[in-house]
Amino acid sequence: MRRTVLIDAPSNLGLRPPAPGTVPGCYKLAGALREQGLLRRLGALEGGVVVPPRYDLGDWKEGDGDFNAAALAAYTGRLATRIEGHVASGDFPVVLGGDCSILLGAVLALRRLGRYGVAYLDGHGDFRHPGNAAVSGPVGAAAGEGLAQITGRGQADLTDLDGLRPYVRDEDVCVLGIRDVDEDQEELTGLGISHAPVGEIRRRGPEAVARDVLTHFQRAHLDGFWIHLDADVLDPSVMPAVDSPDPGGLLTGELLALLGPLAASPRCAGINVTIYDPDRDPEGTGAALLTELLESVFAQP
Repeated sequence: MRRTVLIDAPSNLGLRPPAPGTVPGCYKLAGALREQGLLRRLGALEGGVVVPPRYDLGDWKEGDGDFNAAALAAYTGRLATRIEGHVASGDFPVVLGGDCSILLGAVLALRRLGRYGVAYLDGHGDFRHPGNAAVSGPVGAAAGEGLAQITGRGQADLTDLDGLRPYVRDEDVCVLGIRDVDEDQEELTGLGISHAPVGEIRRRGPEAVARDVLTHFQRAHLDGFWIHLDADVLDPSVMPAVDSPDPGGLLTGELLALLGPLAASPRCAGINVTIYDPDRDPEGTGAALLTELLESVFAQP
């Protein structure tokens, strides 16, 4: 039985300010889920906190690349070292964000250890990069470039740490739960990046989609895979407390049915949870939902 280890990665470095002079509140995600008793409810060991640098856009302007890039690169290296140590020891890290840029730390850790895939559960393709900026808009917020960056697209100070670009190969990613109208689908298809939008998951059934993902990873002869879980994969009717609450997402039962088989695989190396923003959820219902979801999937017997 692997030990579940709870690690806080409360970084908001990859998101734009929600309003001038403010900072994104998703850095409170970890505290909100811990307040729900997540450590106890998972039966997890304490993995501590990887403290992020200050959120400070300084004099950044459009065209300068990703803001907070130097701080994010330094943080990615430190988070990767923490995760790498646990995975190498046979532990199962549950990493609480933060925004989607914390995934860089997880995939860098795994890239140091071998060849790993990523099950990318997210409401958006997160595939903005310099090569498609004319259509998707200029780069700037790393959280909106997550899938592009982990597959090696974007500025080298974030995508080529330790000289290990790409952290994940295109063929080793499965994107799950993007909206049916997501603009990145055409490019993903052309690149051979596997993806299943919400409509397909409902048509085929989430359990069947999860089985196909596991088969895909098995055929690639990977050392394992990581789960990236962005709270905005859920429909805003059940999870409105995110920065981009677009309609047409998965319902809680559908996400549980999709996530369960992936998490049960012995090849699953860990998971990160991102984007839930307690500042947008004064009653804490989103924190309760995510805690119950994680307990249902990852609690030790």
